[in-house]
Amino acid sequence: MKKIIFSNEAPKAIGPYSQANEANGFLFISGQIPIDPSSGQLVDGGIKEQTHQVMKNIGAILKEAGLDYKDVVKCTCLLSNMEHFSEMNLVYAQYFTIDAPARAAYGVVKLPMGALIEIECIAVR
Repeated sequence: MKKIIFSNEAPKAIGPYSQANEANGFLFISGQIPIDPSSGQLVDGGIKEQTHQVMKNIGAILKEAGLDYKDVVKCTCLLSNMEHFSEMNLVYAQYFTIDAPARAAYGVVKLPMGALIEIECIAVR
């Protein structure tokens, strides 16, 4: 059985998807872009500021599900420019300080709303 997870502390979906679904002890978090949930707009700044916002959005969804960053087992990072990879890594590492999850990172042509980064992840109870 699946359960829809929704946090008011993370941005509302901008399409026909859920922030996250929980099934069989796994939490599947939809790709998060750097939207400030209070304004519904992308945060100002570059890749560092945008990565922090994405990670905060993920953290809010994890918290709503009763989980934490330590429970994340896999992330997929999408970058609008792979030249941002090193700076993204510096911010990302601040959230996964112990036993980092498995991860893939890809350069893509374009992300929703002109975002520089999008991250989706899977966590487990």
